[in-house]
Amino acid sequence: MLKIPQINFERLVSRQVARRFSKLLDLAGMKMSINKLLEIMITGAFAVFIIALFVSYALKLSIPIDIAAAFISAAVYIAAIYMVLQYFIDKRKTLLEQMLPDYFQIASANLRSGIALDRALLLAARPEFKFFSDDIKDMSRRVLGGETLDTALNELAGRYRSFQLQHAVRMMLEAVRFGGAMADLLDQLSRDLRSQQLMQKEVAGQLLMYSIFIAFAGLIAAPVLYGLTSQMIVVTDTVWKGILAQNPGGLPTTGVSFLKPSPPKISPGTYHEFSILAIITITGFASLIMSAISSGSAIKGIRYLPLFIVAGFGIYLVVQNLIGAIFTSIGSV
Repeated sequence: MLKIPQINFERLVSRQVARRFSKLLDLAGMKMSINKLLEIMITGAFAVFIIALFVSYALKLSIPIDIAAAFISAAVYIAAIYMVLQYFIDKRKTLLEQMLPDYFQIASANLRSGIALDRALLLAARPEFKFFSDDIKDMSRRVLGGETLDTALNELAGRYRSFQLQHAVRMMLEAVRFGGAMADLLDQLSRDLRSQQLMQKEVAGQLLMYSIFIAFAGLIAAPVLYGLTSQMIVVTDTVWKGILAQNPGGLPTTGVSFLKPSPPKISPGTYHEFSILAIITITGFASLIMSAISSGSAIKGIRYLPLFIVAGFGIYLVVQNLIGAIFTSIGSV
């Protein structure tokens, strides 16, 4: 039986790129090898390139446009995977920061009972802390294996893109080096984190009107205007076709020659394609901006991106068909 050789995709990219994506996988908490991720990215990008090339050829576009569209489609595919990784990284960081106040409070209680710091941190790793408990247990195993607590804590902080965890670890290490009431420090960290979370919720509530305005502008106003304009171009194009059919030589000039009317230069099909691209862009950025205003992280808007695009495109089609039906009924009267 013929055995298909396995491709080592890590050799197809530079070592720096492989390390970069390996770090992203660790930050996202995904149990996937870097070779598997690169396989998905490279083979998927190649498949998207071929499909886009055939689609562009079927649309009878020029060869340079075909190639450019294929490369852009492949680049968008890779960028989409990168954004998904960033989304999981941010989601993991958000879940961690929600758990940190409770975790530090439990660890502080363990310290007050006379338990050593590394043991207190391990015993505070309750099942409800999920993936963070697993990382704490792994840190404890490394400390028991001979690794210093400083190195283990710094490595733990490096597994998350969380400034709050990094700040807490830095404060804990300074307390260990220079002496200090560790239990009081953890209590204070827990209180500060809770206060910060409450402040973030208050700020998000005060910025709600900005989010509503952006959602209205990107999700409703823009598709409605594009749908109306698209139908107006269709009507204008139809009127000009009738005028040119009755006047093959064009309309005569009256008085001033530079005021001679001429048909529009944009066809309804071209404007329809432009409207679709514009709506996708506007609604996509609207979801990212809304997320940045409400939560402070634009990458969280990825979860709303498909919904915004589908809703915006749906509103565009509804308005376009509605206006078209109105003009059709007026013309038939």
